[in-house]
Amino acid sequence: MRTLSQQLAMYAAYHRHRANVATHLVGIPLIVIAVTVLLSRPGWSLSVIVVSPALIAVVAVLAYYFLLDVGLALVMAFLLALSLWFGAWCAAQSTLTWLSIGVGAFVIGWALQLVGHAFEGRKPAFLDDIMGLLIGPLFVVVEMLSFAGVRKNPGKVQE
Repeated sequence: MRTLSQQLAMYAAYHRHRANVATHLVGIPLIVIAVTVLLSRPGWSLSVIVVSPALIAVVAVLAYYFLLDVGLALVMAFLLALSLWFGAWCAAQSTLTWLSIGVGAFVIGWALQLVGHAFEGRKPAFLDDIMGLLIGPLFVVVEMLSFAGVRKNPGKVQE
């Protein structure tokens, strides 16, 4: 398994243009939220927890993130918990509202990705390595923590 630094470096190589990075900082969270919302139905109540395809996916993704970096996984666990909460709220709404929020966020998120890669002049990373779909959210968190001066970005490509 490649290290977090190796994966972030590979991902960053596809994201050098500032406009592309900026669109990803908005687009990737929208896609993560959209997938969580759309996978929040059906849900099965088991005492204090609602089990849904979204929860199963989040647990699987977090297991992978914990293998890569415990600190980032904890940040992602918090963010994904918020996404699960929002997804559950959306799933409790009418079907039209649930689908409008989920599909709308998904379409807008991917549109931003495509606009960003038009600036970049390079295809998305996941087309060469499917793991890019899992590394993208970590890339966003690392970029935000780096901007805030909290964490150095180990995958930052030097221009």
